[in-house]
Amino acid sequence: MLLICSPRFEEHVTPPGHPERLERAHVFKHVAARWIKAGGPSAAPRAATREELARVHDAAYLDTIAAIAGKAVMLDADTYTSPESVEVADLAAGAAVQAAEHALSSGEAAFALVRPPGHHAERDRAMGFCIYNNVAVAAAAARAAGAARVAIVDIDVHHGNGTQWMFYGDPAVLYISSHQYPFYPGTGAANEVGTGTGEGFTVNIPLEAGARDDDYQLVYSTIALPVLDQFRPDLTLVSAGYDAHELDPLASMRMSAEGYGRIVGAIASAARAHGALALVTEGGYDLGALDGCLEASFAAVKSAATWSRAHLSDPAPRGQRALAAVRAVQAGFWRL
Repeated sequence: MLLICSPRFEEHVTPPGHPERLERAHVFKHVAARWIKAGGPSAAPRAATREELARVHDAAYLDTIAAIAGKAVMLDADTYTSPESVEVADLAAGAAVQAAEHALSSGEAAFALVRPPGHHAERDRAMGFCIYNNVAVAAAAARAAGAARVAIVDIDVHHGNGTQWMFYGDPAVLYISSHQYPFYPGTGAANEVGTGTGEGFTVNIPLEAGARDDDYQLVYSTIALPVLDQFRPDLTLVSAGYDAHELDPLASMRMSAEGYGRIVGAIASAARAHGALALVTEGGYDLGALDGCLEASFAAVKSAATWSRAHLSDPAPRGQRALAAVRAVQAGFWRL
C-alpha cells in the first residue's frame, strides 16, 4: 500500500474549538512516521489541476475559492479557511487523484491522509468542513482515464451529500454510504436511490444512533459487499471517515477501531476481486480513536481478509432495521 501524506495538511487552520482542527494532521503525521519507519512506501501529494476540479465543481465556485487564497474566510457556518487553506485543499484533492492513479496503474492499494475532508462539498458550495470533494474529484479523474465503473464506499458517520448529488444520475459511479440517520446533513434516506439512468446506483444505508460493530458488519455483509460484487468496479474508492467510533464527539455511534478494521478489510477484499482500491480520509474527530482506526485500516488493507460472518455475535437490531429499509427500495436493482 502506498501512503500519500504531507506535513502541509497542518497548514489549514480552523478557529479555536473547531473539531476539524490541525491536530488531526498531527495524527496523520505520527501514523505516517510509523508506517515509513516500518518500511512502508509513501509519497508527497501534488495539487489537483483546475481541469480535475472542474469535472465535479462549477467554474464559478472554483473562481470564488481561488479568489480567497491567502485569506481567512468563513465559507459557511462550519467551514473556514486560513491563508494557506486553498493550497492545502488543492493538495487534498490532488492526493485523492494520485491515490486513484496509483491504484489503477499498479494494482496496489493507496491511502491518502488528507484534510480538509471532502464528501459534503457540493458542485457550487463548501459545506460541513469541506472545500473540494476530494473523492468525487478522484472518481471523475478515474473515469476520464478510462475506468468503466467506479464505486465509492463512504464509511463516515455523516452522509456524503456532495458525493451523492454529483453522481446521482450516473450509472458508471456507484455510491454506497452507511451513516447515522437522521443526522447532519439531513440527506441519505434509504429511498434516495438515484435518478434517470443512475437509478439504483446510489445505495444509502441509514443506521440509527447507537449502532455497534455488529450492526455495521450486518449491513456491510448483506448490502454493501453484495452490491459491490454485482457492480464489479474497476476502482473502489473509500471515503474513510472514522467518526462512527464510540469516542467521537460529533456523533452517537458505538463502533470500535477493530470493527472499522474488519469493514475496511472486507471492502478491500471485495475491491481487489474486481479491480483497484484507494482510500481517502474524511472525518474522525477524537484524536486517539483516529489514530487507532487508521492503524486498524492499514493492517486490514494489507491483509484484505475474507469477510466472515463469524464476527457477528449480537442480534444487531439497528442493522436489521436498516437492512429491511434498504431491501424494500433496492430489491428491484440488486440481489440482496
